[in-house]
Amino acid sequence: MCFRGGVRFSIFGPPSEAAIMLDEIRAKIEEEIERLTHELSVVLPKAIQKAVEHGDLRENADYKSSLERQQFVQARIGHLQQRMAELSRIDVREMPTDRVGFGSKVRLFDYQLEEEVNFIIVAADFMDLDAGHVSLASPIGRGLLGTRPDQEVSIALPVGERRYKVLEVLTLPQQVGIESDSGDD
Repeated sequence: MCFRGGVRFSIFGPPSEAAIMLDEIRAKIEEEIERLTHELSVVLPKAIQKAVEHGDLRENADYKSSLERQQFVQARIGHLQQRMAELSRIDVREMPTDRVGFGSKVRLFDYQLEEEVNFIIVAADFMDLDAGHVSLASPIGRGLLGTRPDQEVSIALPVGERRYKVLEVLTLPQQVGIESDSGDD
């Protein structure tokens, strides 16, 4: 944390950005489910019917590709519904406030680059590399999970090992105004 004019602030900007992350992920998933459901119930049946009208189904590439697309869309909808169920089980009040977890904003010192870097730990559904997002499932996300300020961590990446020092952690509970009583969650 830094101080300017007696007011405490973080280099990460306003807390409202991460406070709405879960809602944005849910909305994004719901939008994709809606789009895919429309494709499954309206677009694909028309494409399949049109392909059937062309005759011999054994050698009908349009028919085969429509059926494959239908199977893919069904599988994708199932996956998205599972993600929605997982998101509904996330309780920000139960998340630790003293270490890196989902939604955390993390300021690090990268020993190899010899500079500070900022990451936000997000779900893969919410990735935006330009905004400094790192997936919780990525090597960096997994390597930072559970770390605390002043802790050093070595993370095995495809390009080799990277060493970081955790300088600052702003957890999702802190971003929504939930503070730890003891700091030892």
